[in-house]
Amino acid sequence: MKPLPEFRPRPRERVQRFAQDVLTDYQDPPVSHFRELVSYPDGHFRVMFDPGYFVLLAEQATPSKSQWNNLKKKFKRHDPLVFIFKDHGEVTCGEAKATCFYIDFGFLAAAR
Repeated sequence: MKPLPEFRPRPRERVQRFAQDVLTDYQDPPVSHFRELVSYPDGHFRVMFDPGYFVLLAEQATPSKSQWNNLKKKFKRHDPLVFIFKDHGEVTCGEAKATCFYIDFGFLAAAR
């Protein structure tokens, strides 16, 4: 297994705006699916978001691999220095202990 890259620290507020932007559907009116941002000592983050971000078909219980890959690509389009962890999935979040999805990411210290 490869070691994780070194992450460049970024202000939490800036990272939160970044994640909110990625997880917003800009329709009329815009809808944000952002719920929480967790920061880790090594400089990476976990963003938790509403399952409504993904449009699921009636027979779909969870997002497809393709839907997750599209979200990862969207993160990369917003910032090419973002590193997306392979792990993603479902967690409880918020005071109401609602079901959320999560994705972990960090910002590379140097371009590869």
